[in-house]
Amino acid sequence: MSTIIDRLKLTTVRTGFVLGGRLAPKRTVNHAARLFATPFASSRSRARAAQGDAEMRRGELQAGGETIATYVWGDPATQPYALLAHGWSSFGLRFLPWVAELRAQGLAVVAFDQPGHGHSSGKLCTLPEFITTIRAVGARYGTAALAIGHSLGGAALALAQGEDWHAKRLILVAPAADMKAAAGRFFRFVHLAGYLREPFYAWLHRRTGVHIDELRVERKLPALGQPALIVHDLDDADVPWAEGERYAQHWPGARLYTTQGLGHRRVLDAPEVIGAALSFVHGGEVGVRVVGSPNLVLCL
Repeated sequence: MSTIIDRLKLTTVRTGFVLGGRLAPKRTVNHAARLFATPFASSRSRARAAQGDAEMRRGELQAGGETIATYVWGDPATQPYALLAHGWSSFGLRFLPWVAELRAQGLAVVAFDQPGHGHSSGKLCTLPEFITTIRAVGARYGTAALAIGHSLGGAALALAQGEDWHAKRLILVAPAADMKAAAGRFFRFVHLAGYLREPFYAWLHRRTGVHIDELRVERKLPALGQPALIVHDLDDADVPWAEGERYAQHWPGARLYTTQGLGHRRVLDAPEVIGAALSFVHGGEVGVRVVGSPNLVLCL
């Protein structure tokens, strides 16, 4: 029954966007943009259900006018630490399968919830807010020995690197690379007319002060010198494998580790992925240095 109701809701939304795009395009594009920037409610419900451990300390900090929930293991002031950046409509404790492994390596660990996600305040969130929050968390805890990001969190980590904050080594799992492509997938999913794209981009620009073209990761990647491991699954239906490949092509210090059959979500905590990541942390040559589609190497 719930599946039928969800399909009816989706059909209603799509019909509304088709008709609204013709009859009230400005109102329709504003509604669509807000929907695009609204995390799923499941981010909060799953965060409430997640249980940490006795070592975890909860805290908060301010970023972009919002209160950001933080989760800390160990002491980042005296130990090298790993920063964990979750993806869209996810939450910081989604990384729990990683924590014990990272602590066993002698690393403190810092996770957090983005605005509108988990236990953090806010209702809307976009990639520029993801970047702002990562930089604020980084400013609190200092240079990270390691940063791990999933999906949109991976893109935000790459774009957050700079003189004020950076990580010495990065692992990006199923990272998004093309915000216009992501918007295009949203347009197709909700049946929003293509001629509304520019007003849609303009809404995002007004909200964040950042034009969507400034979020093309390949503009940033050639200047990044630290080692990075890009993990992406060939069967990722949310963010195409080619977007992960793009990181390896443009990032001088990146390697690409390709999996198959894990999709977009299971790839994050698959034992073989965590094992490969730990090998990379210790300097192992995981994956391939540069991969082009004709020369794809599977590392399973």
